[in-house]
Amino acid sequence: MNKKLEGKRLLIMGGMRISCEIVRKAKEMGIVTVVADYYPPEKSPAKQIADEAIEVSVTDVDAVVKVIREQHIDGVFVGFNDMLLPFYAEICRKAGLPCYGTKAQFETLIAKDRYKALCRQFGVPTIPEYDIDDENIKYPVLVKPVDSSGSRGITICHDRQELEEAVETGKEASKTGKVLIERYMDGREVTVFWTFQDGNYYLSALANRHVKHNQGTDVIPLPVGYTFPSVYLPKYRAEVEENCKRMFRHLGIRDGMMFMQCKVEDGTCYVYDLGFRLTGSLEYKILKRVCGYDPLEMMIAFALTGRMGEESIAGKAVPEFQTPAFNVSCLCAPGTIKAITGMDEVKALPEVDDVVLAHTPGETITEQMKGLLAQITVRVLGSVGSTEQLLPVMQRIDNTIHIIGVQGEELLLPGIEYSDIEGYVI
Repeated sequence: MNKKLEGKRLLIMGGMRISCEIVRKAKEMGIVTVVADYYPPEKSPAKQIADEAIEVSVTDVDAVVKVIREQHIDGVFVGFNDMLLPFYAEICRKAGLPCYGTKAQFETLIAKDRYKALCRQFGVPTIPEYDIDDENIKYPVLVKPVDSSGSRGITICHDRQELEEAVETGKEASKTGKVLIERYMDGREVTVFWTFQDGNYYLSALANRHVKHNQGTDVIPLPVGYTFPSVYLPKYRAEVEENCKRMFRHLGIRDGMMFMQCKVEDGTCYVYDLGFRLTGSLEYKILKRVCGYDPLEMMIAFALTGRMGEESIAGKAVPEFQTPAFNVSCLCAPGTIKAITGMDEVKALPEVDDVVLAHTPGETITEQMKGLLAQITVRVLGSVGSTEQLLPVMQRIDNTIHIIGVQGEELLLPGIEYSDIEGYVI
């Protein structure tokens, strides 16, 4: 524990359930946690476990700055929400507190059309696009809002009529009313993770993102698990890593973390989504377990000191992990959750580092949530001694956890299989 951080007051923007991860980590570090949003505590899970709770709209910059001054806040943190990042930057600027990015950086890296243009400029592969008036569109295509996350507003289209309908759907989900039309690449996926410290750029990990068509071919496939490291790592390091670093230098990035979700074709990783923030996949837990550093701890420290930790991670940030790691994502079918069982048994497994709930009994996965990351109900993270152990451990987790509906039905969707993982992991 960093003694310099003990007793410091951290304002956490947004009290959604995943923000509980930030609250718990900050408390472990001896920090006083203050969660702010416009919800009452009963509708804001992070407020329920924080030291203090404040009811204020975190998009009202001046109101939050007033809270910061009145409550003697030492730092501000925003975790998993793209939409809040520009407000976070403005709040920190007005309050004179550290912010790991600028408003301009966040706005560029939230807008898919803008960051994809940057990727092309610097030789970072990204999925090709079509114009709505292009007469040579080859179907299927994917329509997505330029500024949404969590798979919201995304549609797979097989003909012109579906395309025109999807464009309207995508515009409704976009704050700017703009969409992208991309070639639909239905194949293997990876996620690239970066950690930034004092202007140094570390490729932290390259994980296989195992997506599965377990709800029909017209529903966006969602991840049932991640495995580290990926067989595509050597090619990525040789052909793309330095191009990414040139792009980061151009943007002026110094601190923080980033993820890049990619489709893989002929061994090349094509970026289709990006976030300059913490990731809901919680891979920082794996980096701490396997590599010995924790990007969440580093970013909390930055919020209070302006530095991503006191020690360089140069010797630890090595994406060629010494031991293979995994992240099991348990997807819930539409329905109301009555119970989630098997959690204690999974937590007791020596390979498991943590089990994190995204939904709790009494909550409902609606039909409208199909194909959205909101269907992920439980995440299980850990590592194993050898590649051969990955699939058996991940399947044991899948077979142990059960998500039970109100009629006693099993809501857990099919998980990872041998065909999903074969030839994927180094």
